[in-house]
Formats: sequence, C-alpha cells, structure tokens
Amino acid sequence: MSAPTMPVSRRTFLRVSAIAGGGLLLTSVFEPLDAVEALVGAPRDGAVPAADDPRLSAYISLTPDGVVTIMAKNPEIGQGVKTMLPMLIAEELDVAWSQVRVEQARLDTKNFQGQTAGGSTATPNNWLPMRRVGAAARAMLVGAAAKQWNVPESECTTEAGVVHHRSSNRSLSYGALATAAAAITPPELASVPLKDPKDFRIIGQRVRGVDNQKIVTGQPLFGIDIVRPGMRYATFVKCGVFGGKVVKANVDAIAKMPGITNAFVVEGGDNLNGLLSGVAIVGDSWWKVQTARKALQVEWNEGATASQSTASFAQQAAALFAAEPQRTLRTDGNVDSGLSAAAKRVEAEYSYPFIAHAPLEPQNCTAHFTNGQLEIWAPAQLPDSGRQLVARTLGMEPDAITVHIIRSGGGFGRRLYNDFMVEAAWIARETGVPVKLLWTREDDTKHDFYRPGGFHKFSAGLDANGALTAFADHFVSFGEGERFAPSADLGATEFPARFVPNLRLASSVMPLGVPTGALRAPRSNALSFAFMGFLDECAHAAGKDTVTFLRAVLDNQQPEPAPQPGRRAPGGLDAKRMRDVLDLVAEKSGWANRASLPKGTGMGVAFYFSHRGYFAEVAQVTVSKSGAVQVDKVWVAGDVGSQIINPSGAEQQTQGAALDGIGQVLAQKITFENGRTVQSNFNDFPLLRLKQAPPVECHWKLSDNSPTGIGEPALPPVVPAITNAIFAATGKRIRSLPLSDHDLSWS
Repeated sequence: MSAPTMPVSRRTFLRVSAIAGGGLLLTSVFEPLDAVEALVGAPRDGAVPAADDPRLSAYISLTPDGVVTIMAKNPEIGQGVKTMLPMLIAEELDVAWSQVRVEQARLDTKNFQGQTAGGSTATPNNWLPMRRVGAAARAMLVGAAAKQWNVPESECTTEAGVVHHRSSNRSLSYGALATAAAAITPPELASVPLKDPKDFRIIGQRVRGVDNQKIVTGQPLFGIDIVRPGMRYATFVKCGVFGGKVVKANVDAIAKMPGITNAFVVEGGDNLNGLLSGVAIVGDSWWKVQTARKALQVEWNEGATASQSTASFAQQAAALFAAEPQRTLRTDGNVDSGLSAAAKRVEAEYSYPFIAHAPLEPQNCTAHFTNGQLEIWAPAQLPDSGRQLVARTLGMEPDAITVHIIRSGGGFGRRLYNDFMVEAAWIARETGVPVKLLWTREDDTKHDFYRPGGFHKFSAGLDANGALTAFADHFVSFGEGERFAPSADLGATEFPARFVPNLRLASSVMPLGVPTGALRAPRSNALSFAFMGFLDECAHAAGKDTVTFLRAVLDNQQPEPAPQPGRRAPGGLDAKRMRDVLDLVAEKSGWANRASLPKGTGMGVAFYFSHRGYFAEVAQVTVSKSGAVQVDKVWVAGDVGSQIINPSGAEQQTQGAALDGIGQVLAQKITFENGRTVQSNFNDFPLLRLKQAPPVECHWKLSDNSPTGIGEPALPPVVPAITNAIFAATGKRIRSLPLSDHDLSWS
C-alpha cells in the first residue's frame, strides 16, 4: 500500500532571476499562478529586489562564492523540519551540505503552501516537491555549463556543487555558473529527473540541526527572546473558569503603579480559540507587570462552565454506560450473537485523564501596530490561521499583517491554537507600541487546549482456540449530539476494526465547556492505552503471549464493506506492515526470553498505526515491592516508508516521543473543580525527570512506501506497552491513568 504523493500542477514551476553582483534566485515549488503573473517582470539583468521585498522569502539563492542559501518554509517546533526540508533540496541540487546556509522564511502564502507544523505532515507533503526544486535548479546549472562548453547536457555530471565534463576534463563550480544559470529556462517540475536513492549523499546521513549551536550557547532564537526597539511587556489575565467575563476591575489603580503604562479591560468574545474577556497590563518590564498583576482585583461572571468538574464527568460517564449508546460508529457482523456464542468473555472499563501540552517555552508573541499595519513575531504552528484570526478580530485585511515565524520552544499541538497571537495583536493596537506578551507557567497550564479525557466499556469474545471473534466498545467522550469535542473522537477504523468478524464501536457524549485540542498524536495517544491494554487482557484470557495473539488478529483481516454512496471507503492499517514492525520489535527486545526476568520486572508490547506511521514498541518495567515504577528500557520498531531522511533527527524524534509518553503514563493529569483547572505548574503536573528516562532503542523497517513523519506516530504504543509490562511484573492490571493514582506495591 503506497502512500499518496502530492500532485504537482503543470502550472507550478520555478521562477528565476539574477541577483546583484552575480548569482541566482529561485522561487519555491508552490507558486500560485496569480503570483507568477504579478511578478512576471522579475529582474534578470542583475537588479536585485529591495532587502525588505517579501519575494526574497520565497527564494533559494546561489552566489558566486558557491554558498547556497535555502529558505526553510515550515515552522520549526523542535521536530527538525528546518534541517530536513533543506536537506531534500540540497540533495537533488547536488551540493555539499557544508555549502548550505539555512534561513527561516516568514509567512508568505503567495509563494508557499503548507507553512504549518503538525500532524507529522512535513515529510509526506514535501518529499517530492522539495526534491523537485533542487533537481530543477541543478538542471539549470548543468544547462548553463553545457551551453558554455558547447556540449550536450547528457555528457555533464554534477558532484558537490561542481558541474563536470569528464571527457574533456573540464569543470565549473555552481558559483561560477550561477549568473548564467539565471538565463536558463527552468524545467517542468513534474517531470524533472530525480536521483536514484542509491546515489543519495545527504538524504540518509546523520545531519545535526542547523540551530544546534545557537541552542546550546543560549543565543537568541525563540519567541521568548524577541526584543524590539521601544518594546514594552504585557500580561493578559483571564478568568479561571473558561469563558468567564470581566464584570469590573481596578484597572485605574493598576495603571498608576510604578513602571505600568497601560491597564485596561478587553471585552473579548465567546470563541475559546480567540480573544476572550480579560484584563491587559502593559509596562516597562515583565517583572513590574507581574507585580501589578498581583494587585489586580477582578469580579468575574463565571458562566455555565463553573458547574463542571472531573468528578461530575466520571458520574455522567457511569450513567451513560448504564444506558444504551447514543449512536453507533461501526457495526460488523452480529456482536451480541458473537459474545453469546463465545467460549470465554472478557470485559473491562478503561479511562484516561485530560492532560496539558506543557511546552517548556510558555505561550508568547510580540506585536507592533503602526500606520494601519501590524507586524507579528510568533512561535506558531499555524501562522496563517493566526493571521486570519487576528484579521477577523481586529477588522483588518490579512495583507496588512506581516507574520515572522519564530522557532518554538516546543509545540506538541498547543501552538496550533492562536489565542496568544490575537491577544498580543489586540494589546499592541491599543497601545501603539511594540508589545511582547508573555504567559506565565501558570497561565500556560490553566489555559490550555487539553488532550480530552475519555471512558471505554469493552467486551470481547474468544472462541475455544483463543481467537478473538467478537469485540465491542462503548466510548463515552465529550461533545454535543453527533459532534465530538476537538480531539475527543473515535474513528470507525480503530483497530481491531476490520480484523474481528463481529464488532461494534458505539459512543455517547456529554457537554464540555473546557477547551480541548490536538496533543502529540491526537486521539491515538489515549486510544492506544485503552484498546491495546484491553487486547493484552484478551491475550492473557486466551492463554497466549501478546505478540502471538496480536499477530493472529492481524492475520484475520475481514472484507471491508462497500462504502456508502458518496463516501470514500474508510482507510486503516496495513496488516503486513504492522506484522513486520511487531516481529522486528519482538526480535530486538528479546521478547521470547522475557520469562527469565526477575520477579517484579516485566515486559509489555503494543503497536499502533497513526499519522501514516506503523510503530510497535516493547517496554521493560521494574516495580519495587513498595510500588515504585522504573521503566528500564524501551525498544521501538517503526515503518515510515522507504527512506529515513535524517537518521539523527529520526532517532531524536522517536526517543523524544517515547519519553513524552512515559511522562504521561507516570504522573500527568489535569483535573477540574468548579470549572477551573486544579493543576498550575510542574510541581503538580510533572514532566519526566532525567533519572526517570530510560534508554530508547530505535529500529527501522524500510518498506516500499513514500516516506512519512515520525514525531507523532512513535508515541502511542509506549503508553500501553508500559501498563502491560506492569501487569506482567505485578499481576496488577492498569485500567486508568496516571500510574501515580495506583498502589502498585506487591509481595
């Protein structure tokens, strides 16, 4: 099963121009026709656009000294895309990586598409387009050399930024050819020849992140580091109850405090992903602003969400479990008959909590409004969505807003939501000076778009041979009617759908006033725990080891029913690819030898398909007699297609995903009382500590599929692998998270 590739329109092509002093500029691959027509007179005579010309952000430049500057178009949030995407271009351009300089492009929707970070989409969306850009530029340089030598282009080869004509022993550097290449007609991108993977010199090599030196030496790089002339600092205080509105506040008194230049009420609206009601305080320093905040007195209209709590959610879930599901998501065969006829029946209830994103860099944004124009410096995952939100809220045209994409100190999905951008923009317009809005850690924890909690009531039937013949899940989540809250849904292809003859997935929802959203591997990070944990229970009930049991389920793929008229056939995992990674992780972890582990130590296994990636993972866990948990080691096997672009980045992303999941399992939860988030900082929402971090061993199963992303799909399997390992070590089954809520002591 090959992953779909992004089509390239016949009207998509490179535009070229010369630069002052000699050299070559090339536009990016995704250039809409109207932008081409608007710039049809782009200079070829040595003239160069002004330094602040927005067109410059859409170019690859090659100068006579041989230095290649590649604009990294996507936001960098720690996933390595600022290094990986230029690697694709540099590979096909056939330059040495040492010749490449990388710069971050600002938001430019006229010349770029897909300036986003999220969903592990950068690799599948750019694997061919970015390579085609580099290949087209290389073809132009070859054409320039062939013309100068009066030889056929087919006789010319390239290597490390040099064009060679071997038969005459002549060569020219790209720098020497750059200006002449600007006069060569670019080839059609859709048909430009690409390298055979066996000839890759950059792709597949371990390449260090282009920002590593700045990061380890503490150089300004992140949104929190931005400083503008005349800049002031701001905080924005919102109601502890989501959606609460300001009734009155002592802003006049606050405005008179030392170092405070502005204090005012913002009326806001009802969109939880927009500008909410609150109080803005602006001053000469962040510390003075925080001092003033402590003196702020606000009367709030808390609204209906004040009646919601974690305890009430659990009570509603129990009541919904006692009733018939509100709707059915999928039915195959006859589940009731399958359960009745089963030789053995397995039942269990699973639940998991809300959790926060908790990036190390809290939300921040710098903005400056002047002469009807707004300039924003934002560590955003969806910068254009943020610009559109700001435009709608402030009543501006999007073209009047310039967004500089700044490196994020972690995203994990939190920066898909642009509330911090619109807050900064509103305050900047009200004050007329550059303003840096910086949230506190408490703001970040208490005003997140949380990974939603959920509840599952499972039933399964096994035949006399231990085969899974019936499976049912009543999923209780959040939403209204047939609409789930963001990231609170369950898909109709959730495994083991399509692999059990009698299956029903059903759901019920309860209302929610708390904002929810995507967190690294959204949905999958929670569903994996419930489904793979329950399947481990089924394996134990069948008297089989979990790898053998799961492999048998994968071997029992059912025919997919015909899609309803007007709808696509639902997708799902490829059984062979999943079997391959399952077998690989079992081999590498020594799964067959787990019986030799000492008492109190166990191994657990799980797999998961998400964001086009196939991952299976084994965790070895030791539980002391007092109940202390230590994850000893994690083995990961992944199939993300035919090529690992940057093994260094891939390993880091995979290890980071596993460690992220371990932190979630151990102690992370967000709870609510009276509509307010109880947790506030890392003391009660702990991140994984260094001493808790085990070694994570990564292995890759290359397959004949287009490359896909890694950062998200590597997380989900580690959660159930750990809880399944705890059962193996102690005999105690974990059906709710986090582990800190459980007594795991044993004797």
